[in-house]
This record gives sequence, C-alpha cells and structure tokens, in this order.
Amino acid sequence: MAKKPEKKEPPTTGHEWDGIREYDNPMPRWWLWTFYATIVWGIGYMILYPAWPMINGATTGLLGYSSRAEVAEQIAAVNERNAPLETRIEELALADIISDDLVGGTNGFAYNSGKATFFTFCAQCHGAGGAGSVGYPNLLDNNWLWGGSIDEIYATINQGIRDENNPNTHFSEMPVFSELLAKDEIKNVVQYVQSLSFDTFDVEMAAAGETVFLDNCAACHQDDATGDTFGGAPNLADAIWLYGGDTESLTETVKNSRFGMMPAWEGRLTEAQVRSVAVFVHAQGGGQ
Repeated sequence: MAKKPEKKEPPTTGHEWDGIREYDNPMPRWWLWTFYATIVWGIGYMILYPAWPMINGATTGLLGYSSRAEVAEQIAAVNERNAPLETRIEELALADIISDDLVGGTNGFAYNSGKATFFTFCAQCHGAGGAGSVGYPNLLDNNWLWGGSIDEIYATINQGIRDENNPNTHFSEMPVFSELLAKDEIKNVVQYVQSLSFDTFDVEMAAAGETVFLDNCAACHQDDATGDTFGGAPNLADAIWLYGGDTESLTETVKNSRFGMMPAWEGRLTEAQVRSVAVFVHAQGGGQ
C-alpha cells in the first residue's frame, strides 16, 4: 500500500507574532484570473466610454455614450408623448380645463404638471404646500391681492407683480407715509387698522386714526378698508396680513411702504406650464 505523501509545511514570510507565523501561500488561481479580468474590463471601459477628464469635458470613448444625451432622449420622448395634452391645454379656455375629463384627462394632466412646476419654481417662496410666509402670500386661503379666479391667477403668474421686465406686470405702489404724515398720525392710523381686525387697540388713537385713514388711505383700500383687487390694494379688515398685523410690523408698513416683487413667468415657462400652474394653484382650496 502506497504511503500518502508527507504534508510539507508551507514557506512563511518570516513574520511571527506570539508564535503565529505568516504563511507565504500563493493566491488561488480563480482569484488571480478574476483580478486579471477586472484589469482587462477596466481598460476596455476606458476605451469605449468617457473616462479621462480633460480641461474641457472628458474623453468621449469609441461608443460616444453620454448620460446627458440619454436623459435628453428620455425627456424628448416624454415631451413627445405629452405634446397632444399640452396643445389641448393651450387651446382650451382656462375654465374648461378644470372640467375637462377630471380623471386621467386634461385636468388631471394639468394638475400634476402644474404641481411639478410649482415645486420646481414656486415653492421656494410660497412653500411646498403653498401656505407662504411673511412677505410671500398664502395660496390656500380665499384672500387674493389681484383676484383668485382661474383667469386672474393665470394673469398674475404670467405677468408677475412689479416685474420691470414685463410691460403688462401687475403694479401698485404704496406711498412712504413717513414723508407725508406726522409720527402721531402714523401711530393713530396703525391703531385704527388694528381695530378692524383685533379686539385689543387704543380706542382714542383708533378714533383719530380713522380720519387719517379716510383722508390718506381709503382711495386705494376703500372706505371700509376691504381693498381693491383691481388695483392690488389689500383688504385690511380680514385679519390676514402679508407682512404681519402687529403694531411694529404695521408701523413699518405705513412708514416705509412695502414693494414685494414676483417674477413674470411668461417666457420662462411654456404657455402650457403657466396654465397648468394656474390650474394647480386654483385647486388648492383658495381659488375663487
């Protein structure tokens, strides 16, 4: 009976720690061939695909592949698929878009398209939910500075507010009353305006402030202070405040005026996008 070959101790690297020696065994063949394959694959990838950064751009590779070109093709395909609906949105009256096949039709497409556009371009100021913040209108309530019908919302989005680059923009300007009224008159009119919405105010100052209001403010805000959407004068009697209704905020508004600006989206967005945003905003609960 043949004897089994004697098992030899593999060579070591010469390193030893606490009696533990480091063997100098060769790597398994399968591991080496896998390693060599990755090298070949890496070289092939650098030849076929963009790989080496240059001063401007990168090497294009033999296949001429571009992830941006691929994304552009996908966007073009989606745009082509949506083109008929976008054309219909542009052709329909705005009021008709709302009632046009609510589920899966023009209305549903316009709403979802408008929502995506709103999140991209409008949420930075008005908030993702449209609730706004100080200086940025709440789009969820029923208080509209320039009107809340679907057509009026569209006009505001399209033309903007005080956008000097759009000749049709909404424009209004409140005087700087620190140059026109005495300090006591400003204090009195602030108390009067607060009396229209709040229970806590100085009665004597408010009474004096009513005269100041009728003489200087009613031309825009109306005698009953309910405002004028045609001229962009806010309602001062509904306890809804764009810049705050406390004494300090109102005093600042009266003394130095406010001059907020919203960009006109005409030319920045397509006609279909502007109309879709109008549909989305109108549907949030505050549209008239």
